[in-house]
Amino acid sequence: MPLFSDDLFLGSGATYMGTGNYAATAVFTGTISTTTLTVQYQQSGDPLVVGQYIVGSSVTANSYITASLGQNSSGLNQYTLSQSSTVSSNTTMYANGNALLGDPSPMSLGVGPLGRVYMWDTIPQTLQAANIAASQTPAAAGNLTLAAGTSVVTATRSDGTTVYQLDVPRALSVTQVTAGTGRNFTVSGYDYYGQAMTELIASTSGSTISGNKAFYQIASIAVSGATTTAVTIGTTDKLGLPVRTIDGGYVVNAGWAGTAGFNAGTFAAADMTTPATNATGDVRGTYIPSSATNGSRRLVMAIAVPAIAVGPNSTRNGALGVTQA
Repeated sequence: MPLFSDDLFLGSGATYMGTGNYAATAVFTGTISTTTLTVQYQQSGDPLVVGQYIVGSSVTANSYITASLGQNSSGLNQYTLSQSSTVSSNTTMYANGNALLGDPSPMSLGVGPLGRVYMWDTIPQTLQAANIAASQTPAAAGNLTLAAGTSVVTATRSDGTTVYQLDVPRALSVTQVTAGTGRNFTVSGYDYYGQAMTELIASTSGSTISGNKAFYQIASIAVSGATTTAVTIGTTDKLGLPVRTIDGGYVVNAGWAGTAGFNAGTFAAADMTTPATNATGDVRGTYIPSSATNGSRRLVMAIAVPAIAVGPNSTRNGALGVTQA
């Protein structure tokens, strides 16, 4: 992940945004009496922050820093922990991961060069009602037959999984044109960064229902039972944002179809529900332009990126949202 000062690109640096178990570590010595940690000397690593796990001899498992108390009368930094422990003076302990940020850890693929503003420039193709699953009438529960239609290509992931890849991350739609039995459709696939994700979309007889999660690759779509009438699966104009955007105020500008000024589209903030489920919203947020995509209209969005998403202290949650489900 590139590191930045306020306005200068400084080159490559480590990114702690992943979901593995190899978290950044701070080493220090100190004492713990009940839930108060007194730091005598920090040996290495990042400063201690609220949320970091504390591990070491006699430290209660899964203890983490809940508050910073400042310095005591001896000039030593003090913190409170989530659980009681009794640890003697000068014991070496470690701080790794962060209970409040999803255990950030090294990640080989970041989100590309980030400054204080992320410029997202894309030309989405025209939405299609049946470009993932052509018209079919499920006779029982099971997987639908998928096929790469307009603006969809087949791809093979490194694990051998065949997927149907969209032009840009976008939500899907389930269309049941005529009266029939509404069913649950469970979409399984991946987001733009390769995170596995699922969504349950309940069809309604005689209408089109849009999902809320932006898929980039679809691996399978399962139906809960017979529908008695034909259904199709396609794409919508609900586009997935490239970075976690928790408030519309972070959208500095949204230019659409060559028109200067802010486009009056529909913004949906990132769903920060933890853990995510197949019924929660998109973990980074979505945007629907004010007019239909057509393969030539360009969307240029400027998204303000907070410190939690960029620079040496960035986290996976801060940039990419909570772990997909």
